Amino acid sequence: MDLINLLFVSFWFILPAYTANAMACIFGGGKPVDLNKNFIDQKRLIGNGVTYRGTFFGVFFGIVTAIIQYLVSNLGFKFILSFNFTLIEYVIIGFLLSFGALFGDMFGSFLKRRLGFKQGQSAPVLDQITFIVFALIFVSYYYLVPSKISITLLILSPVVHILSNIIAYKLGLKKVWW
Repeated sequence: MDLINLLFVSFWFILPAYTANAMACIFGGGKPVDLNKNFIDQKRLIGNGVTYRGTFFGVFFGIVTAIIQYLVSNLGFKFILSFNFTLIEYVIIGFLLSFGALFGDMFGSFLKRRLGFKQGQSAPVLDQITFIVFALIFVSYYYLVPSKISITLLILSPVVHILSNIIAYKLGLKKVWW
């Protein structure tokens, strides 16, 4: 698999997770997932940035993305995309990638609170990598992602994450660019 194809296939595979992450930001707000509760260290469990609404819509649009991927793959692009999933498999994988990505963000926020980072404060690497690691962990219970794709995503995702956050910041969807 050449580099361009590897990048494309990797991006195509992880697209539900990227979509979930973006849609959680766009549609977020409302009641925080941690219900304003503190951990044993008396710091918030996660913070106000992770909400039920954002999580719901993130997962929802991640699954919608997976369904669209299925439809596109059946237009004759299967030979390019290297995946031959059924609709149900796309939905399951889309759910696992989406929920895994958002869980990874929650876990990252949890760690940031423990380390003394305030909500919205940048934590380089942690901010860019936990969502992709957990997306890959969650989906691996159903589909073992080829190592080339996993490695590519671990390298590619921090760059995509930073660029998408800058765009969201410029569009007024985020208060900070990271």
